Amino acid sequence: PTPAEVDAFVADPSPDAYEKVVDRLLKSPQYGERWARLWLDLARYADTNGYEKDRPRSVWPYRDWVIRALNADMPFDQFSIEQIAGDLLPNATLDQKVATGFHRMTMLNEEGGIDPLEFRFYAMVDRVATTGTVWMGLTTGCAQCHTHKYDPITHTDYYGMMAMLNNADEPEISVPDPAIEKRRAAVQAQVAAEEKKLLSQIDEARFQAWWGAQRKGHVLWQPLEPVSLKSNLPKLVHEGEGVVFTSGDFTKRDVFELAYELPKLKGAVTAVRLEVLPDDRLPMKGPGRAYYEGRSGDFFLSEMTVKADGKKLAFGKGSQSYGKISVGSGKAEAMNVVDGDGSTGWSTSGGEGQAHELVLNLKEPLKSGSKLDVKLLFERHFVAALGKFRISVTTQAGEVAASKTPEFDPTTAGTAAAKAEYVRAAPELAEARKRLAALEKSLPELPTTLVMEEWNPGDLRPTHRHHRGEYLKAEEIVEPAVPAVFGDLKAGEPANRLSFAKWLVDPARNPLVSRTVVNRAWHAFFGRGFVPTLADLGLQSELPTHPKLLDWLSVTWVGEDGWSMKKLHKRIVMSATYRQSSVMTPGLLRRDPNNLLLARGPRIRMEAEMIRDAALRVSGLLSPKIGGPSVHPPQPAGVSEAAYGSPKWTPSEGADRYRRSLYTFAKRTAPFAAYLTFDGPTGESCIAQRDRSNTPLQALTLMNDEMFSEAAAALSKRIVKEGRQPAQIARAMFRHALSRDPSVEETRDLTDYFEAQRQRLIKGELKPASFGFGDKATPESVAWMLVARALFNLDEFVTKG
Repeated sequence: PTPAEVDAFVADPSPDAYEKVVDRLLKSPQYGERWARLWLDLARYADTNGYEKDRPRSVWPYRDWVIRALNADMPFDQFSIEQIAGDLLPNATLDQKVATGFHRMTMLNEEGGIDPLEFRFYAMVDRVATTGTVWMGLTTGCAQCHTHKYDPITHTDYYGMMAMLNNADEPEISVPDPAIEKRRAAVQAQVAAEEKKLLSQIDEARFQAWWGAQRKGHVLWQPLEPVSLKSNLPKLVHEGEGVVFTSGDFTKRDVFELAYELPKLKGAVTAVRLEVLPDDRLPMKGPGRAYYEGRSGDFFLSEMTVKADGKKLAFGKGSQSYGKISVGSGKAEAMNVVDGDGSTGWSTSGGEGQAHELVLNLKEPLKSGSKLDVKLLFERHFVAALGKFRISVTTQAGEVAASKTPEFDPTTAGTAAAKAEYVRAAPELAEARKRLAALEKSLPELPTTLVMEEWNPGDLRPTHRHHRGEYLKAEEIVEPAVPAVFGDLKAGEPANRLSFAKWLVDPARNPLVSRTVVNRAWHAFFGRGFVPTLADLGLQSELPTHPKLLDWLSVTWVGEDGWSMKKLHKRIVMSATYRQSSVMTPGLLRRDPNNLLLARGPRIRMEAEMIRDAALRVSGLLSPKIGGPSVHPPQPAGVSEAAYGSPKWTPSEGADRYRRSLYTFAKRTAPFAAYLTFDGPTGESCIAQRDRSNTPLQALTLMNDEMFSEAAAALSKRIVKEGRQPAQIARAMFRHALSRDPSVEETRDLTDYFEAQRQRLIKGELKPASFGFGDKATPESVAWMLVARALFNLDEFVTKG
C-alpha cells in the first residue's frame, strides 16, 4: 500500500475500517490479476510450446479470460465447466471457447522424427493428471500405469477419465481485439485508396488485351463429388461441391483414398486438378494441417495416384499456381507428385491462407462414366496432410495449365473485379504496386489462441487402456466414465467433456472439489493448507489440522456463498484467526513452530512475481494496464540464449517494461531468471504448490538485477527533493518500501549507509556507471539509489506478515 493508503486506514475510526479495505481490494481489477497467477500455475500456463524447440505460442487471450472471470466473481462451478467444456455449452460464446484453453496448455513437441500420436497421448496423460490435481486433490496420475495403491482409482478408471476428455480437436482460433481491429480498418482504408489510385493508372487497351487472354485461356473445371472417403486415421468429410475437409488425428504418413463416379461429360477428360483451399478452422488458415512454427498451415503432398476403373493413369505434363517443391529432380515441377519418389512433392509454404492449385494433364484422354480412385500420400518428418481440398476434371482440348490466380474467374467476374485483378498482375504497374504490397504486408493480424473443439459426437475417438501406461502397449478399448468409486453419470447424460465437467463440480457426486479449492485458498493466505500437500488430499496425505473448519468452509462456500471465490476469500481474511499479529513469541516458537495451531497470523515470503511487482509499485513504475500480449522485462543477458536456437531476449520499451509480472513472457526451457530464483514455475506441468526456499542467490538478485536497480533508482528519484534533509528522505523512502515509520535507529542506519556510499562515490571507489548511471550523476543520487536497493533486500520487504 502507498503511504496515503496506510494513513487513510489508520485515521479511519469506524469499526468497519478493515472491512472497507477488504471490500476495496476485492473490487480492484488487480484482484483478478493476483488470483489469476495462482490459477495459471495449475493451468501450466506458458507462452511457448516446450520440449526442444520451445517455440512461441499465442495463448494470452486465455490468461485474459481468467483475469476477467475472477474479477467478475464467476461462480467456481461455472468457471470450471467453461474451462473443461465451454465449447459444448449451448450457443457457446467466443469467451467460453477461449476458456477451453485450460487443457491446451499442454506441451507440444515439434522435433523432427517424433510420432505425433505418441505425444498426443502424453498430452492426454497430462490432462487427466491435471484434472485430478485441480478438481479432486488426488494423484490420479499414479493410475496411468497401475491401479492406485492408496486411493480407490483403478487403472481402468484412469483411462475412463481420459476417454471423457479424448474426443476433441485442438484448433487455433482468432480473437477479436478492438485496438487491432481499429488499426486493421485504418490500413484497409489505405489499401483501398492505393487500389483506387492504381485503377486510375490502367491503360485500357492493355487491360482489354489482358482480360481477353484470360477469358480465352480460362479452363472450365467440373468438381467431382466423392462417393467414398477413407484414410489411415484422419477424418475426411465431404462438405459439398466436391470440397473435402479433414480433422482428427494425423501422423507423419497419412493416406487419403477417395472414390468418384465420373459424371457424363461432353467429351473425354483431359486433365485433373487438385485445389488446396484455405479455411479459418485450419492452422494459419491452411490449406495444410502442419502446426509447426515456420510450417504452420503448410502440407507436403508426396505422391498422387489416380486410377480409372482400376487402371493407373499416366500423366504427361503438370503445373502449379504456386509451390515450393522438394527437390529430388532438382526442378520445381508439379510432376514430382507422380514420379514415384516420396521425397519429392508439392507444398505451398509461404502461401498460407490462400487457394492454390496443381494441374496434371493425362497422356491419354479418359472417357466419362468411369470410376475414378484417387490416392493422396502425405509423408514427411512432421504432420503434413491437407486440411481442405477438392478434385476437379476438365474436357478442354490441348495442354491445360494451372491458373496463377485460382480464385479469379474471368468468365463471370465483372469489369471492376477484373480490373482489381489486373492491377496486381500488370507488368507496367510493378513499381506503383510496391506501395500497395507494403500496405498489405503491414496489415496487423488478429490475435489467436488455442482451444478445444468437440469431435463429431457420433464418431468417438477410441481410447485404449495402456498396459503399464506405455504408449505402445494399447490394450482393450475403454468407455468414457468417471471413477467407479464415485458412481456413474446421470441417466441419459452423454459421456462427454461437458458431462464430466458438470460431474466434477457436483457436490452430491464429487465431494472433493470444494475441499480441494478451500484448502488451496487457505494455503494462499496462511502459507500452509489444512492439509499441507495441496495436490494430494488422499490417503497418503497428512490428516487435516482442523477437519471441522475445512468441512464448514467447504460446505458454506458451495451453499451459502454460491461458489463465490470473493466471498470465500473475504470470509478467510475477515476472520479473527487471519487478523492476528504474526509476531512469533518464544513460547509459541516452542509450542508451535510451524503455526499449525493458528495462534498467530501468517508470516511467509511473497511469491516471485509479487516481489518484483512490489518493487515496481513503491518506485512508481508499475504499469496499471490489464491484459494483452506478454512482455519482456529486462533480465541478465544470456538467460534465454541458453535455449534452443539461442533466441534473443529484447527488453520491452515504455510502460510494457514495467507491466505486472503476471504478463512476463514465459518460456518453458528458459524461464524468467528472477522468478525461477524465487521458486516460480516453469509451466511444464501443473503446480498446485510452489516450493518456498531461502537462498543467497535471492539476495544477489535483489541487489544486482537490472530491474530492481531500475526500481531503486526510480524510488530515490521520487523521494529525493530539493531541500530535504537526509533523515527526511530516509524516513520517506522507508515508508514507501515497508508501509511503516522507521525507528530512530533504523533512520540512523539508513543515513549512515547513505553517507558511507556517498563518500565511496566521491573517492572513486564506486563508479556510477556500475549501477546504470551516466557520468553526470551526482554521488548523492547514486547513494540514495543504493539505499533504496538495500531496502528492497530487507526480509521485511519480501515477506508478508
